[in-house]
Amino acid sequence: MTLDPLAILTAFGLIFLAELPDKTMFASLAMGTRMRPLYVWFGTSTAFLVHVVIAVGAGSLLTLLPGTAVKLVSAALFAFGAVVLFRAGGDDDEEEGGAKTVTGFWPVYTTAFMAVFISEWGDLTQITTANLAATNGWLPTAIGSAAALMSVSALALLVGRFIAQRVPLRTVQRIGGVCMAGLAVWTLVEAFTG
Repeated sequence: MTLDPLAILTAFGLIFLAELPDKTMFASLAMGTRMRPLYVWFGTSTAFLVHVVIAVGAGSLLTLLPGTAVKLVSAALFAFGAVVLFRAGGDDDEEEGGAKTVTGFWPVYTTAFMAVFISEWGDLTQITTANLAATNGWLPTAIGSAAALMSVSALALLVGRFIAQRVPLRTVQRIGGVCMAGLAVWTLVEAFTG
């Protein structure tokens, strides 16, 4: 099998643009403000890699998964993330230095992995990856798709870190909580409206 650079670039471009406004990007951004960004990136990247392997391997069979159940679990995870961020904000009279960042590789990695792994089932990028694999070959599609998904996650984490350094942590946590709550509502609406 030859490695077609155009097929890699096509997969990268399509998946990058499709994932950029996706809820997973916003979830990565929110997690990156509260957790160690590199650990979050390892977790999200691993989940994306698993999804790319599944997409190129199973192709269109992914669309047969029960979408409503997957979206309900995803909404619950986003709601949980919102609660964690809101609770971390503390009281207004609490000192800024008193807020703790979630640490430890495995807790952060697992949280990021599960949030992305569950919420990406049947996602547009997964279906697009499956379709591209059928037409452009599995290896160039896998390379381009994985690189695009990991790049979007890295971009979200860099933006999240930039914001966290310039805006008070309590404000960032509250905004992140609102974003996660919004994602939970959005996912619930998707689950019930199809």
